[in-house]
Amino acid sequence: MKIGVIQPDTLRQKVEDTVRRAIMSGLYLPGERLIERELCEDLGVSRASVREALRRLEAEKLVEIIPYKGPIVATISREEARQIYALRAVLEGYAAREFALKASDEMIEEFSQAAQELGRAAQNNSREEVLQAKSRLYDTMLGNCGNELVWEILRGLYSRINMLRATSLINPDRLPKSLEEIDTLVQAFRDRDAEKAQETASMHVMNACEVALRNLDSKAGLSGQKSS
Repeated sequence: MKIGVIQPDTLRQKVEDTVRRAIMSGLYLPGERLIERELCEDLGVSRASVREALRRLEAEKLVEIIPYKGPIVATISREEARQIYALRAVLEGYAAREFALKASDEMIEEFSQAAQELGRAAQNNSREEVLQAKSRLYDTMLGNCGNELVWEILRGLYSRINMLRATSLINPDRLPKSLEEIDTLVQAFRDRDAEKAQETASMHVMNACEVALRNLDSKAGLSGQKSS
């Protein structure tokens, strides 16, 4: 067996993944300019690789390319955030219900382990670790709910969902409540209580929505004060 030839897309994918993680972890903030020259220097890659990665992130609505200004980190409006959370509440509530009914005992235990991992990440106060653990949690539930279309729709929103998730989940007032809600969800899965699972998952999303919208309103207020 021969080692595979490295494809040109491999480097571009690595650049894309690195910039995506930086945006979703808050290293690059909404509205911040992404200077190609600096990205090239930081990542040690060509401008062509950076530009191709930015074009792909633009398609995910993580990056916006402004004429005569260049690429910036995209912002999410309050209304767009509200719509994303509303869709999430419906789809994730349904997914939780189906997971409670259809998931194997092994998958429920994997969800429980991911919840424990999330708790440890929260204790470390690491935004990146929390987001990674949260992603594993949802990958387990959505990937084993028996409805690939639900997972496909949410995966299409995955990057923007993580931007909003970072806004709400790391909030010191929100995080303990979020962990309690997830523990309730774990118990509903273990009890095979589909109605409780659906109710808890939907409530979990809408509670996060309230915090995220308050944070967006606060940032908008601060921005208005600076410009006045």
